Amino acid sequence: MTELLIVMVATLVVIATATLLGPRLGVASPLVLVAIGVVASLVVPAFSDIQIDPELILQGILPPLLYSAAVSLPTMNFRREFGAISGLSVVLVIGTAVILGFFFMLVIPGLGFAWGLALGAVISPTDAVAVSIIKQTPVSKRVIAMLDGESLLNDATALTLLRGAIVATAATFSFGNFAASFSYSVVVALLIGGFVGWLNLVIRKRVTDPTVNTVMSFTVPFVAAIPAELLGASGLVAAVVAGLVTGIRAARVLSPQNRLSDAQNWRMIELVLEGAIFLMMGLQISGILTDVENDDAGIRTAVVIAIGALIITVLVRAAFVAPLLWFLARRSHRHAKMKPRMEVIQERLSSPNEILEAPEHPNGLSPTKSPRYVRRVTSLVTRSLADIDYFAREPLGWREGTTVVWAGMRGAITVAAAQSLPSDTPLRSTLVLIAFVVAALSLLMQGGTIGALVRRISPATDQAAEHERTVAERTRLFALLKESADAVASVTPAASATPSASATAAVTAMPAAEDATASTEPLAGDTTAPEGDDFESRRVQFEADKNHRIAVIRAQRTALLDARDNGIFDADLLENALDNLDATQITLEMRGKPSA
Repeated sequence: MTELLIVMVATLVVIATATLLGPRLGVASPLVLVAIGVVASLVVPAFSDIQIDPELILQGILPPLLYSAAVSLPTMNFRREFGAISGLSVVLVIGTAVILGFFFMLVIPGLGFAWGLALGAVISPTDAVAVSIIKQTPVSKRVIAMLDGESLLNDATALTLLRGAIVATAATFSFGNFAASFSYSVVVALLIGGFVGWLNLVIRKRVTDPTVNTVMSFTVPFVAAIPAELLGASGLVAAVVAGLVTGIRAARVLSPQNRLSDAQNWRMIELVLEGAIFLMMGLQISGILTDVENDDAGIRTAVVIAIGALIITVLVRAAFVAPLLWFLARRSHRHAKMKPRMEVIQERLSSPNEILEAPEHPNGLSPTKSPRYVRRVTSLVTRSLADIDYFAREPLGWREGTTVVWAGMRGAITVAAAQSLPSDTPLRSTLVLIAFVVAALSLLMQGGTIGALVRRISPATDQAAEHERTVAERTRLFALLKESADAVASVTPAASATPSASATAAVTAMPAAEDATASTEPLAGDTTAPEGDDFESRRVQFEADKNHRIAVIRAQRTALLDARDNGIFDADLLENALDNLDATQITLEMRGKPSA
C-alpha cells in the first residue's frame, strides 16, 4: 500500500512539474511526459516490467476525457463544421485503415489483410488529448473546431473497424456486415448518450449542493459508456453525446454555482488524466521492446515499417483534406451569393406588416402564419446569415489545410487499442511496437513542430481592423444585454435607482474597470440605516432589489444563449460574457441581509 501511495504522489508531482516546465521549455507538456515515461521505463528497473491494461485507458480514462471535452466544445462551431468533421472522423479513418491494411499485408510476411486492417484501424484515428497541443498555437477557430470534433468522433469508427477486422480473421469479411455493425454501434450510442445527457440535467438541476453536483457529474461519462459497451455499441461516442447534450443545455438548467464548481473540478481531472495517459504511454516501451525480441520481425524492421506507416497517414490525410477544403470553400461561396435574398427575408420577418403568409386557400383567404412559425423561420434565417458571415470571416485556405494535415497526431489511444489485440494475433508484439512508434513519432515530429509551423505560415493580421470588428461586436452584445435588462425593468421595476444598468455593465466583457463598478455597487438597504429606520422595510427593499437584479441577469443569460444558438456572436466573446454573468449572480446571491 505504501509503495502504491508513493507512486501516486510521484505521478501527480511529475504531471504538475511537466505542465509547468513544458511551456517554459517551448515543448508541449504531453511530449515531456512521454519522454519522462520512456526514460523511466528504460533506466529504472522497477518500471521495466510494467503492464498496463489497455481497457484502463479505453474504458477508464478516455470516457471522462472525451465527455469533458464535449461539454466545453463551442456547440455552434461544432454544428457549422459538422460536415467536415463527419468526413474526417468516418471517411478518412476508413480510407486510412484500408490503405494501411494493404501496406502492412505487403511488408509483413504472413500477416494477411484482415490483421493488417486491424493494425490500420488502430493507427488511423487522431488522439483527442494529443490534439490539445494545437490549441496552444495561434490557429484558426475553424481548424480548432474541425480537429476537436474529429478527435471526439473518430474513435468510434476506428474501434468498430478494429472489431470487424478481428472478426474477419476467422470468417470472410463482408462490407455489408461492417456497415450494419458500424451503424448499430453509432445509433445505439447516440440514443444512450442523448438519454443519459438529458437525465443528467434533469436530476442535477434539483441538487443544490455544488460539491454533490460535481461528484454526480463525474459518473455521467461512465453511466453513458458502460451500457453502450454492454450492448455492443461505442461507449466513447455515448460519452461524447452525453457531453454535447450537457454542454448545450447546462447553462439553461444548472445554477451558476454548480457550473462553476463543475468547470474547476473537471479542469483538475483533465490535467491528471491527460498527464497520466501520456506518462503510461512512455512507461510501456520497455515491456513492448522485451516482447518484440521474441518475434521474428525484429525491432529495426518494426521501426522502419512504423516510419512508412506514419508517412502514409500524412499523405492520405493531405490527399483527403485538399479536396475537402476546396468543397467547403465552394459551399461558402455559394452561400454568400444567397446572402442578399436572406437579408430581404430577414427584413420582412422583422416588420409587423411583412409577415410571411401561407399559400392562398381555395376560398381566397391568406391567413398569416402562427407566431411560433414566424419565430422559427426568423431564427433559421438569422442563423443562416450568421453562418455566412462566419465562413466569410474565417476562410479555409492552404494555410489552414496544412495545419489540419500536420495536426492529425496519433497518441495514447493508438497504443491502448494496439494492446487490445487478441493474444493469438500473429506477431502481436511487433504490431504493438509499430503502433507505439507511430504514435511516439507523430507526437515528436508533428506535435513538436506544429507550433513553429503555424506561426511560420500564419498571415500577418490587420490589428486595427480586428480591433474595430471586436469593438463593434462588443457594442452589439452590450445593446442586446441592455435591451434584455430594460425589458425586465419595464415589467418588474426595481426598488433601487438603476439596477438594470449596473447589471448590464457587469457582463459586457468590456475592460475590467467598467465591470468592477457594478459588482461593488451596494443593494438598497445593504448598509446600516440611520437611526429610527424600520429594519423590516429595509429587509424587504433589500430582497426586492436583489431579486430584481437576479431576474435581469437571468433574462440576459437567456438572450445570450439564444444568440449562441443562432451563432450571431463570437464563441469566445459569448463565453466571457456568460462567465461574467455567472460571477455577478453568484456575488449577489452570497450577499447577506442588511444589518439591524
